[in-house]
Amino acid sequence: MKWQMKNSYILHIETATKVCSVALSNNGELLACKESNSDGFIHSESLTRYIQEVLQSVQLNASGLHAISFSSGPGSYTGLRIGLSTAKGLCFALNIPLISVETLDALVALIEPSDKNIIPLLDARRMEVYTQVYSPNGQILQELDSVVLDETSFTAFEPFVAFGDGAEKCKEMWAHRSIDWLDIHPSAKGQVSIAFQKFQTEKFEDLAYFTPIYLKDANGVRR
Repeated sequence: MKWQMKNSYILHIETATKVCSVALSNNGELLACKESNSDGFIHSESLTRYIQEVLQSVQLNASGLHAISFSSGPGSYTGLRIGLSTAKGLCFALNIPLISVETLDALVALIEPSDKNIIPLLDARRMEVYTQVYSPNGQILQELDSVVLDETSFTAFEPFVAFGDGAEKCKEMWAHRSIDWLDIHPSAKGQVSIAFQKFQTEKFEDLAYFTPIYLKDANGVRR
């Protein structure tokens, strides 16, 4: 294929939540990562610097990149816009393809294989989360949506593992239930294997027209 080559350096950008994360991989193997998890959104101040530091850590120039992957949502409206604009700008400048990786898929890729259902939870303000329910083999059992949590949410899928920055808001409420809690948060590392598979099969996005999965607008209103 056109994009099969000895080296396939892909830069990965994660800005969908309060985590600002940048990773670099070659042929699907993680080489470096720089990230922080702050109560305040620091993406606009830190993203470009993290990209520079990750590239410098392996002595690679931006011109050596073959693609850029981007965490495409759902998540923070502002964070997604910052990440995508940065990714698009680099892709245009370097004439390389853009790869989108859904934020929940990248989050699930960070956990060890499980024999239970899998429910990643991303904070969507108050008692609401962005989520999608996966079976142990990765089949989607409940489609992507924003869900207002209550004491009986997802009982049909127990037992399950839960994780993500939306998990903290329901730990106490669900303490009596059959749930395994994992301390896993979004990271650009979760994009590595998914992005490399898309790179090999040339599943690229249109730089002019691609938009993230917002689910809500900048004011938190459902689309």
